[in-house]
Amino acid sequence: MREIRATIIEGGDTMLAAPAEERGPAGREGQKTMLWVVLPAVLVGTILQRISGTGVGLVVAPAFAISLGGSNGVFLTNVTTAVSGFLLTCALWRTVNWSQWAKLCSSALIGTVIGAVVVRVTPGSVLQLVVGSVVLLGMVVLLSGGGARQPADPERSSAGTTTYGAAGGLLNVTAGVAAPAMVIYSRVTGWRQTEYAATMQPVFMTLGVTSLAAKFAMGAVEHATMPTPWLFVGVAGMVLLGLAAGTPLARRIPASTARTMALVLAGAGAVVAILKGLFGLLG
Repeated sequence: MREIRATIIEGGDTMLAAPAEERGPAGREGQKTMLWVVLPAVLVGTILQRISGTGVGLVVAPAFAISLGGSNGVFLTNVTTAVSGFLLTCALWRTVNWSQWAKLCSSALIGTVIGAVVVRVTPGSVLQLVVGSVVLLGMVVLLSGGGARQPADPERSSAGTTTYGAAGGLLNVTAGVAAPAMVIYSRVTGWRQTEYAATMQPVFMTLGVTSLAAKFAMGAVEHATMPTPWLFVGVAGMVLLGLAAGTPLARRIPASTARTMALVLAGAGAVVAILKGLFGLLG
């Protein structure tokens, strides 16, 4: 039986992609089942992202990883965050701090390029374990009050913008989740919640696109097995539904509560990264 071998140079994973004729009805049924796992995650993530500014990547990344495996899971997480970020940007563009978006995304290119190189020479499990541990350490500092600040202008912290922007790019290209770095940055600078939540949407959109571009340039997804096109239609539909549901909630939930939710989500993303790293090392 003919077999096509597709090496995915991301996180050290090597995947086998069977020809379309060999996937047959079972593959199609598996993709239908996958829709029921992924789409609810996209809906919940979009609602949380509309309220707190983050959520889609943190919620979707584990669901995609379980359904599609590590390499394709992260790749499609990047696709989803790019789509959701674009649609949410269309709704919130008036509130976006475009100057801050430009600074964060230009800084993120540093981490994106480094991440695209690092994933070729470093086992993905080790990288995920290290990144997750660093994020959790940062969360401990913030929850203990060490990083809290009064509302301020984040543009005054140029060094912090470069550092956390680069960290976000690195996290996004390697694990599909930039939120931990962005949440910690918002806490350190005391960024006003409304503006932060809006500005994160074009940031996540841009990071998703640049991560995909870096992976294609490095040949990391050249032969990746893509799921049914209906998945992309479903993702767009769930994002629109989540936007409709999350908009009224965003007006009712206080900024302090939204920030707490964002911190919890960032911690959850770090735990997922650590678990994925440990399972990869032990497996």
